[in-house]
Amino acid sequence: MSVRKRTWTNGKGEEKTAWVVDYVDTKGKRRLKTFKLKKDADQFAATASVEVREGTHVADRETVTVQKAGQLWIASGEAAGLERSTINQRRQHLEHHIEPFIGEALLSKLTVPTVRDFEDKLRAEDRSPVMIRKVLTSLGSILSDAAERGLATRNPVRDMRSRRKGRDARAEKRQQRRLEVGVDIPTPEEIKALLASLSGHWRPLLVTAVFTGMRSSELRGLRWSDVDLDGSRISVNQRADEFGQIGAPKSHAGKRTIPVPPHVINALKEHKLKLGRAPTLVFANPDGEPRSHTNIINKGLIPAMKNAGIVTEDGKAKYTGLHALRHFYASWCINRREMGGLGLDPKEVQDRMGHGSITMTYDTYGHLFPRGDDGKELADAANALLSNAT
Repeated sequence: MSVRKRTWTNGKGEEKTAWVVDYVDTKGKRRLKTFKLKKDADQFAATASVEVREGTHVADRETVTVQKAGQLWIASGEAAGLERSTINQRRQHLEHHIEPFIGEALLSKLTVPTVRDFEDKLRAEDRSPVMIRKVLTSLGSILSDAAERGLATRNPVRDMRSRRKGRDARAEKRQQRRLEVGVDIPTPEEIKALLASLSGHWRPLLVTAVFTGMRSSELRGLRWSDVDLDGSRISVNQRADEFGQIGAPKSHAGKRTIPVPPHVINALKEHKLKLGRAPTLVFANPDGEPRSHTNIINKGLIPAMKNAGIVTEDGKAKYTGLHALRHFYASWCINRREMGGLGLDPKEVQDRMGHGSITMTYDTYGHLFPRGDDGKELADAANALLSNAT
């Protein structure tokens, strides 16, 4: 590999100079790459020399643009059978956030400074910090997919994040706000009021949400075959995505069995009796298909909150997402001693919530913990919570 100076005269009679890197790539092809400055040529030569020796070098002519790599990344997801919502998210990140800024850039020219500049542009265009993190994750995934195809050798997103890891973790820890009872988590009194106000076909769904902590997608995909009315258990084996498609839980940890108190079993028995010939899904719409998440929130949860008087100063529902009930379930599991039972330990809470790691449980609910579980306390705690709710 050599770096040499090239001098020539253009059509206007002006003398021009450039620096040429002359090398043989991993396929045995001779390559010439021209630079305006010697320092850039030397830097490329040093990097390319290592990559050629390791068999990882990709010449500019052998690579593709970020846009093309993104399209291949989406195709990879479709071939792997990813959920439609995940594929749609990939398309949105690529089309609305990545292509407008670096879509035409060659993968071989992406560096940590390039990615940092891309991040700054997203911030300047008023993308939220959360969205910026998600888009960078997608860009890193695009580059990983391209590397597997032999179209890229470096992943500057991964390199940038590895450099930032310690600093960002410390900053995130400082900025992270703890979930607060009465702000993010309904209080026991609010849950009592909510449950006392429930009626109709929303009652069994919301009672189940309160005392299982199941995600919206898991409730919408729950089958009667997964409900053990005699054993007082509900098994989470599938979920319904935002398009109503049934699939496995998103993670292995999401597949779990949750013990439930008599109040849930009684509500489900009444629900099944009213249905007569029950459909496959416990909380199906009139056509037997999964209810939409929006329908549950707008027609079920928000009106129930208002009926129970759980509202803000301007009369709006105080909690407008099922995740608030999921947070309540976690806090109830942890602090049932105060409600007539024993609190669960962190590992048991992780299992009930379907968290992929104990770290997630600690990060979200660690500040709420006292202690352990036995058999009878589940019903005792529920009875204590609901003593004034019916």
